[in-house]
Amino acid sequence: MVSAPVPASELKVVTISYDELLDDEKDISDKIEQAYGQGALGLITVSGVPQLEELRANLLPLAHKFADLPGSVKARYEDPESSWSFGWSHGREILQDNRPDMYKGSFYANPCHDAPTDDSTLMKDHPSYCRPNIWPTQHLPQLEPAFKELGQLIVDVGLLITVRCDRYVQGLKPDAKRNRIEECLQRSCCHKARLLHYFPPSGLEDCSDGQAPRGSWCGLHRDHCSLTGLTAAMFTSGGGKVAENPDSQAGLYVQTRLGHMQQVRIPADHIAYQMGEATQVMTGGMLCATPHYVQGPSPHLAGGIARNTFAVFMQPHWDEVLELPGWADEDAVYEAGGLKGWVPGCTFGSFTTRTLAYYH
Repeated sequence: MVSAPVPASELKVVTISYDELLDDEKDISDKIEQAYGQGALGLITVSGVPQLEELRANLLPLAHKFADLPGSVKARYEDPESSWSFGWSHGREILQDNRPDMYKGSFYANPCHDAPTDDSTLMKDHPSYCRPNIWPTQHLPQLEPAFKELGQLIVDVGLLITVRCDRYVQGLKPDAKRNRIEECLQRSCCHKARLLHYFPPSGLEDCSDGQAPRGSWCGLHRDHCSLTGLTAAMFTSGGGKVAENPDSQAGLYVQTRLGHMQQVRIPADHIAYQMGEATQVMTGGMLCATPHYVQGPSPHLAGGIARNTFAVFMQPHWDEVLELPGWADEDAVYEAGGLKGWVPGCTFGSFTTRTLAYYH
């Protein structure tokens, strides 16, 4: 039986240990429902992942270092033909009020495949996934290995999560296709990671009440992938020196099923996983995409502090058809929210193209 929404005050971040995920005999369907079911917060964290803290410490400061490079240098690593889905992107996304997003910069790459294909036609038809990675080998050579090592670790742990999600769905729907989510992501070469640098919110000083507007670092949205892996943020000051979060109210927020906004704090030694829209479709809305945003610090507290984090979007192959399962009600899946770019029977590649058009 699918759980009903519960009051926000009763929603807690569910944590699963890495050892639990490895123990194939252990049934954790209750935790999957508590994390991702229709009455859930939509997020889970995994503790005890080997090497995570070291790899996070190696990569996140590099977001600040890259962002500090001269603009002419960063421009060399832009890829407009992919809608800025590879290399550096800053000011290319459109915020909810139709302004360019200048609050964060991103470095995108596929952590698992430097060149998913050598087919020029596919590169033209699906540039967001089929074009090759762009690495700043000349200006920041340490970025590539650090990015790949942490990205691949997050994908590997995420696949363990998908195994348990598949079991949860099949436990409720015995006629569900076995291993649907896991197999879809195992065979994909479309995974995309995003190293994010949120600039100090110096442009928010004109707020009349001294508070940063909701979602000032990243507006409310759902990821269109299958599963998003996230590290805990690392705050940095001038020169990339590690700093404390200047405002306890700044950071990641999730919108609950009842519409409440709840702050989520990811421990430094955990990986968090949010649901994406592709899984919402594949499970007929049994597992729903997670609405979330990132709140910037209040300007008077910011003190020149930036935020850095790493997100890995685990997603289907570009030609994977996003079909509803046989039991699903199409209207109910839409009512779960999001899905701006999805139409029944579309491929993930076409879903992506339509989704990106909303934000660029």
